[in-house]
Amino acid sequence: MPAPQAMRSRIVALVEPVVSAAGYDLEEVAVNQAGRRTVVRVVVDTDGGITLDDIATVSKDVSTALDKTDSFGSGPYTLEVTSPGVDRPLTEPRHWRRNVGRLVTVRIGDRSVTARITAVDDQGVRLTDDKGERTVTFTELGPGKVQVEFARPTGESAKNDETEGGDR
Repeated sequence: MPAPQAMRSRIVALVEPVVSAAGYDLEEVAVNQAGRRTVVRVVVDTDGGITLDDIATVSKDVSTALDKTDSFGSGPYTLEVTSPGVDRPLTEPRHWRRNVGRLVTVRIGDRSVTARITAVDDQGVRLTDDKGERTVTFTELGPGKVQVEFARPTGESAKNDETEGGDR
């Protein structure tokens, strides 16, 4: 059985083109041992969010690709395909773009800021809080964390979420 990091690298190389061909982004691959069984956890996402049907499609495609390889030797494996959870840090421009309208906490320089993402472009993120609106470049941003809101505010950002399919 290969070392865990070598196995993970091999699985990423195998899975990434399969996920991309299906039209999704590969966010993470984790490989862990659970007794004799290897657990492969694949996290995928796309603009507009991912549905259970999307997960089923990707799971089938990834499973087929993994079954054609000897990455696990003769041992059994369990495949888990999932979407990013709300606790997933926002680290890539696409993560920020997919969360426009949401409240986030992020480190900007030496300060922690809680603000709403109002827009994202190639250079950075526009954030709005009680102090006003500011644009922050991606290089200035630390990882963002989406804040769970049980009562979303009404207004333009909430309307945008509704037209894009609501909460994901």
